[in-house]
Amino acid sequence: MAFRFTVFLDRDGVINRKLPNGRFVCRWDEFEFLPDVPKAIRLLKQNQLTTILVTNQRGVSLGLYSEVELLKLHRRLSSVLRRHRAPLDGIYYCPHAAGVCACRKPGVALFQQAFRDFPGTGPSRSVVVGDSIGDMQAAHKLGCAKVLIDDGTGRIEAEAQTLGIHIEYCADSLLVAVQEYILPRSIVSG
Repeated sequence: MAFRFTVFLDRDGVINRKLPNGRFVCRWDEFEFLPDVPKAIRLLKQNQLTTILVTNQRGVSLGLYSEVELLKLHRRLSSVLRRHRAPLDGIYYCPHAAGVCACRKPGVALFQQAFRDFPGTGPSRSVVVGDSIGDMQAAHKLGCAKVLIDDGTGRIEAEAQTLGIHIEYCADSLLVAVQEYILPRSIVSG
């Protein structure tokens, strides 16, 4: 079996802009791609990297939107990315509140399911790209490389350091992370 290099992407803060004041992206008209995201994902796909979205969507458990509405948003996201020749291989989401499941990051159940669904993938040949301490904790538990999309404050990096988590790479955008860290790493471990 051929081994596949895998990139796990968080959604809010990595693929799309977060809404202010802790609000949730509930509908497509609130969804705004961060700069160069389709280009970054297209580069991953052109280099034959398995690219999977893993996202916490607590807004479902809060009743702000339904799972049906979330799936509709993700179908629209997938459609737009396909038009940019940047298809995702899979989308995994946790609709639960904190503390009630094993799938909500920093839990690792969604990643483990993806490893089962995509034979040839595994933690040692995977990178988790996120913008939160939960993303970095999940990657640390799994033994995956950790890439932080940093907001410029250094807060997440400092918190990770306090927890004994080494973040391999920090970038201000997904495109920079892909070009400067992920693609070179995938070639070296290929």
